[in-house]
Amino acid sequence: MADASKSHHQIDYIEFSVLDLAASKAFYAAAFGWSFTDYGPTYSGIQKPGGGEIGGFEQVEEVTVGGPLVVLYSSDLEASLAGVEAAGGKILKPIFSFPGGRRFRFADPSGNELAVWTPT
Repeated sequence: MADASKSHHQIDYIEFSVLDLAASKAFYAAAFGWSFTDYGPTYSGIQKPGGGEIGGFEQVEEVTVGGPLVVLYSSDLEASLAGVEAAGGKILKPIFSFPGGRRFRFADPSGNELAVWTPT
């Protein structure tokens, strides 16, 4: 039976390669308040608020930067930027306007590039 809470062909899970699992969990917990479930020494699932899992971190020897850009939503872009900086993230592109809103890009401790956006 199909899960009624899911849409056909929606993105269901995002998996990040990371160099240091503990450091990555600490960064994302500090920057965004994320929580995790560990599944062994080299994998941790990213928990969705209210239950369920939306992604994971896999510890690897080398991270290849590039590929799809994961974009997170924020209701307070300046606070999100401050959280990323305070947690040790590297701002790659400060807040800028684009058609549809504003956003910034950053790199996490493993070098993964993400963006955060807001419509206002």
